[in-house]
Amino acid sequence: MGLLEKFISLPGFNIFYSMSLYLLIGYFFAGVVKFIIPEEKIYNNLSDKKFSDVVKAAFFGVPIPVCSCGVIPLVEHLRRNGASKKATVSFLISTPTTGLDSILATYSLLGPVFAIFRPLSSFLGGILGGLLVKIFVKEGEKTDVEKCKTENVEKETFKEKMISSLKYSFFELVESTGKWILLGVLLGTFISLIIPESFFKSYFSNRFLSYLLMMLTGIPLYVCATGSIPIAASLVFKGLSPGAALVFLITGPATNSATILFVLKKLGKKTLFIYLLSIIIISLISGFLLDLIIGDFNLKENFVMHKHNMGVNYFKLASSLILLVLISRSYIKKIWRKKMEGYKIKVEDIMCSHCANTIEKSLMKVKGVKRVFVDVEKKEVYVEGDFKISEVFNAIRDAGYTPE
Repeated sequence: MGLLEKFISLPGFNIFYSMSLYLLIGYFFAGVVKFIIPEEKIYNNLSDKKFSDVVKAAFFGVPIPVCSCGVIPLVEHLRRNGASKKATVSFLISTPTTGLDSILATYSLLGPVFAIFRPLSSFLGGILGGLLVKIFVKEGEKTDVEKCKTENVEKETFKEKMISSLKYSFFELVESTGKWILLGVLLGTFISLIIPESFFKSYFSNRFLSYLLMMLTGIPLYVCATGSIPIAASLVFKGLSPGAALVFLITGPATNSATILFVLKKLGKKTLFIYLLSIIIISLISGFLLDLIIGDFNLKENFVMHKHNMGVNYFKLASSLILLVLISRSYIKKIWRKKMEGYKIKVEDIMCSHCANTIEKSLMKVKGVKRVFVDVEKKEVYVEGDFKISEVFNAIRDAGYTPE
């Protein structure tokens, strides 16, 4: 075995090496989906009073690669745009559980059966949650909605849309998921090195008990759909049943303590109960069915093959290096942001990445502005350069937003 092969087979890097190509492909197609189905189209399709908006919400949610905390501003925006409670819950369950990037990454480490089961469970979970909300929760009166500002926005050309989609794919998505991928790889490596083989078969031979363990671990935990994959793969390698691993892959990304508090505050106790119950039901049924279908099929082989008889796939190696560079860029950007000597402006009506891009484009036209950064979560705009602050405020207003 050559030096390069030894390096690739190192614990941790072999997982990252196996996932990187599929992640990059997934990121690319996520950008394509954003290009084909813009956010506004999603928002405008989820305020229907019919049950169809639940199905639409689950359908739209499956391919979008957003984590359980990242989905909160999206869901908030859905409600502001008049989305029904049932559609909101459907979207809230289906979106963080999986995405195009995590589907391909699941295939890379756990094989095709897992890669099919996971998005299917996500879709059905969204429909179940929406259906239960429709049956048991009153919609209530519609409130005045605050829609994403589009009236003063210039239409993007095809070229501009393509560039925007690529930036979304390889900059925004990598920045939001990169740290969780690295954390997942580190935890997966830790499990591989510390936990003995067949640990779960020895101590959790009762599969239903292992389902409950993974469910109780996953629900309060904050882990994204992609970052959870190396953890699940390592657990399967140590003897956990595939079904129990699927329970973790559903409950872990689907919710966490922050999302639970958000649902409680915005949608009420009854909706929160239905939301959690739907996730629990779909995860347990999916886990049971997966074990029933594939039985004791040795999924370890999907994981082990990355350590043995692997050779060097230079395309995968290049993908690993590219992904590392992209993730590193996101950290460098955060360091630069902290050192940025600019003007900070609070803009409360920033709702989404579309808002951020609109404001950034408008500000970059202002004379003297060198750099602009828009923090969607904090609803803040950072501007650097030698400019007149009145012109900056006017540019934000011209884009349709209200600076404070």
